[in-house]
Amino acid sequence: MRLLFILFCLIPLSASAAATDALKVFLNQTQTVKARFAQMVLDKNLKQLQQAQGVMQFSRPGKFRWDYTKPYEQVIVGDGTRLWIYDKDLNQVTVRKLDGALGASPAALLSGSNDLERDYKLTNLGMDKGLDWLEAIPKNRDTVFERVRMGFGKSGLEAMELRDQFGQVTVITFADVERNPRIAADVFRFTPPKGADVISE
Repeated sequence: MRLLFILFCLIPLSASAAATDALKVFLNQTQTVKARFAQMVLDKNLKQLQQAQGVMQFSRPGKFRWDYTKPYEQVIVGDGTRLWIYDKDLNQVTVRKLDGALGASPAALLSGSNDLERDYKLTNLGMDKGLDWLEAIPKNRDTVFERVRMGFGKSGLEAMELRDQFGQVTVITFADVERNPRIAADVFRFTPPKGADVISE
């Protein structure tokens, strides 16, 4: 998988409690989401390594789809049971069990259950660059990401910053966010294209 999947100023907690509240409201009141996204991966020295963009959709609990359109086409689908990753250029599909593949990942955070405190330690970080930020640290350390930051604005969730165990940072910004749109069930089903090399893990 060529892209890492699926990338502050502290003020007093009493003044910044809105971020964790915003996340809980977002999850409690949101069943489906569709949005455009832009993704940038930085190394530990904050040098840009990759850029990409596309469309993401999810249906809670446990179903999601990320369609990367630039600079190349890639599809990541979670159908509730399995995780499918399709690289069009390589005509290669990787499939694995969803639970083992996600763990405490951002995809699980957005499309999973509402019981956030069970899996994450949540901390309000305050306002920065016009967004109210929180930090979610997985309680299970056996995960790719060591911390996730989420920024909320007027339209809800507008940005995520994901730091992995190697110091790389993935920054994702969202635009044209649609909350609770009607999404066809087959969006979250994936059938490998004819002739594709399928690798099961």
